[in-house]
Amino acid sequence: MNSRSAASIAPRLIAAIALGSALALGTTGCTFITHQATTNPYSASDGVNIDETGGSVVARNVFVVATEDGEVGNLVGAFINGSSKTSTVDIDVAGEQLTLRVPSEDRVSLGADKMPLRVENLGAKPGATVEVLIVAGDGEAVPAQVPVLDGSLPQYADLVPSAAPLDSAS
Repeated sequence: MNSRSAASIAPRLIAAIALGSALALGTTGCTFITHQATTNPYSASDGVNIDETGGSVVARNVFVVATEDGEVGNLVGAFINGSSKTSTVDIDVAGEQLTLRVPSEDRVSLGADKMPLRVENLGAKPGATVEVLIVAGDGEAVPAQVPVLDGSLPQYADLVPSAAPLDSAS
């Protein structure tokens, strides 16, 4: 009868475990040690999300739709109030200002519920960004770089500013 001793089995067992570990590590590729891109938060639309407004209101999908020369634009976006009190939001885009009231636990959408904020003398052509400051409280608000788009996409064609000023949202 041919019996193997524990001393002769141990090296083979260790080699099999090492080979299995190397194979498992090799087949996982770079994903074993690389950060997953799907865990990064991002704006899932053409605009940007602005959370740092100094208050309870956040802005979602904020962008400007501008004329081809970039001289006039319309600020579009949704403003969401998560608090139990109505909030006042001050918006500044290239010197144009708007004060907007957002009811408690509700939202206001410029470009959908209300007319977008018309920005004269925008000075940013489609494809560029423009600085927007949204202040919704006593805390510190941080300016955001907002994309400037044109009306080439059908969903934005109606948002391109006309030659005559639009009624201001309030």
